[in-house]
Amino acid sequence: MARRVGLALLGALGFLLVCELALRALPVSTSTQTGYYIDPLVMTNPPGHEWVAATGWDLRNAQTLRSNNAGFAAERDFHPDPAAVALVGDSYVESSMLPAPQRPQAQLERALGGSRPVYAMGSPGTALLDYAERIRLASERWGVRDFVVVMESGDLRQALCGSGQVHARCLDPVTLQPRTELAAPPSNIKQWLRRSALAQYLVSQLKVSPERLWRLALASSRPPGHAAARAPSVQPVAAPNLALVNAVAAAFFDRVAPYVKGQLVIVVDRNRSRAARDQAFDDPERARFIALARQAGARIVDAEPLQQRHHAQSALSLEVGPYDRHFNALGIGMLMDAAAQALPGTAP
Repeated sequence: MARRVGLALLGALGFLLVCELALRALPVSTSTQTGYYIDPLVMTNPPGHEWVAATGWDLRNAQTLRSNNAGFAAERDFHPDPAAVALVGDSYVESSMLPAPQRPQAQLERALGGSRPVYAMGSPGTALLDYAERIRLASERWGVRDFVVVMESGDLRQALCGSGQVHARCLDPVTLQPRTELAAPPSNIKQWLRRSALAQYLVSQLKVSPERLWRLALASSRPPGHAAARAPSVQPVAAPNLALVNAVAAAFFDRVAPYVKGQLVIVVDRNRSRAARDQAFDDPERARFIALARQAGARIVDAEPLQQRHHAQSALSLEVGPYDRHFNALGIGMLMDAAAQALPGTAP
């Protein structure tokens, strides 16, 4: 019996080793190794770090990225330059699924006629108050005066502490007061898993979550009578929370006020998945933020009429695909052209 168990374990270990070696030969997403390398409130990759990004089990849109001297996935290093434009956001700015010439940095530089360098400061898993810290960093360290912020539909609610989309600055979900919530340093186990192609494939490509597997295991161990108490498969849409919008906007604009010495342009996307399901969808939170941003002196690029105009004239999608709602090269170009027009000194 012990011999059979030993052979089974040996076979399982051999299978895992073969999987590990095979996946190392494929463009599986690798670890970004993010941390607070250049600023205590701004999480970046290690400067000069190289990693691979891919989508799904079949490794679609595989790209190799390399961080610049500031730790961002950008095609140029950052140096003091008051003519530079900082492009700030989350994965919509990084756009790791696209070739470098199609990403927002390159497209905004072309839209500006090549006259101004663009510093792409995109960091996935962040929200609006983290963007404010990058604006501060760009102003203090590189003398940047003009900023373009790309906001996606979740950036307001994700600014709450505990949302899972915070690197440093957030609002307390009860008091709505700003506070700092830093990410914990990786454990030894996590550091080891970062180096495993098999572990990265399970987590990055198949989206396997150990916490979710544990919850499923607990649920399957319960008697059948507990099934009726499970959460409904379709969750109700959250009611508009304008108090939250007011608090996030106030914290953001108070923070960036000393550092925006030129122009702040905010590109505001809409909830495209919700709008596709409900043509009469109205977003009071989005409308409220746009109004507050304009009161604070920001120039708004509203993506909604741009997208509606495009769809009225063309059947071409603005998204990477049904499996990825990020903008494709066409969608990015449309937004970056509009952002360039909103910056001072740009010819109409």
